[in-house]
Amino acid sequence: MSDIRYLAPQTLDDAIAQYAAAEGAARILAGGTDLLVQMRSGLLKPSTILDVKKIPELTAIERTADGGFKIGAAISGAALEEDPDFGKAWPGVLEALNLIGSTQVQGRASMGGNLCNGSPAGDAVPALVAAGAVATIKGPNGSRELKVEDVPAGPGKTNLKPGEILVSFTFPARPKGSSDAYLRMIPRTEMDIAVVGVGVSLTLEGGTCTAARVGLGAVAPTVLLVEDAAKALIGSTLDDAAIEKAAAACSAACNPIDDKRGTIAYRTKVAGVLLKRTTAIAAERAGRT
Repeated sequence: MSDIRYLAPQTLDDAIAQYAAAEGAARILAGGTDLLVQMRSGLLKPSTILDVKKIPELTAIERTADGGFKIGAAISGAALEEDPDFGKAWPGVLEALNLIGSTQVQGRASMGGNLCNGSPAGDAVPALVAAGAVATIKGPNGSRELKVEDVPAGPGKTNLKPGEILVSFTFPARPKGSSDAYLRMIPRTEMDIAVVGVGVSLTLEGGTCTAARVGLGAVAPTVLLVEDAAKALIGSTLDDAAIEKAAAACSAACNPIDDKRGTIAYRTKVAGVLLKRTTAIAAERAGRT
């Protein structure tokens, strides 16, 4: 068995330098809930593990000047749930993050790790897309931002460049009458992988939907931003016709595979059903804000 170096840098600059020096042979440990499984199976054989949970920027919860949030990419769902304000503003994001694995796993699993693992079925990702979250990425050549929907590049792949580390997510401020929700369909237990996952974020003014975003997971090579579904909701009172049109848009956006967890036809049908249910929850929450 080959030796593996374990590094736990205390600063982001040190992490970037160490990651770049490994020249692609290192893997980031943000929670380890995917990495350790992949190493145990032999899928990954890194020479270096870079533990980023000791870096303050990657585990911080901050309020931005405009009233939004800046959340460290390595913070766990359990830690984020303890914040008194984030779950009120973004309950759908929090519930998606806390669907990842068991209670023990949720004490380690992070939004950044879930996104960078590159799984089309990652639970946190559709909710992040629906939220309009923006990822801050830093590497040897400086800092840049990517919309969350632009980070995945395919199963197991991202658009991060060599040596880059995902540092944080920025969430916009929530106007009154806004909320979100996330639902998934799973075939067996609560710790199973989503057959379909849907995140919806919307704003209501006087009973009319004035803004909406829809994220759709596990039905294509990457998580999708379904703009046609959002367009169907915006300007409506979320009446049956608008909801049906949005559901049809989600089904039309699907490009899934057949596997042991679900067929193409099943996933396509469920995507529309979940859109209806998730929108209803998000709307009910928005009515209480």
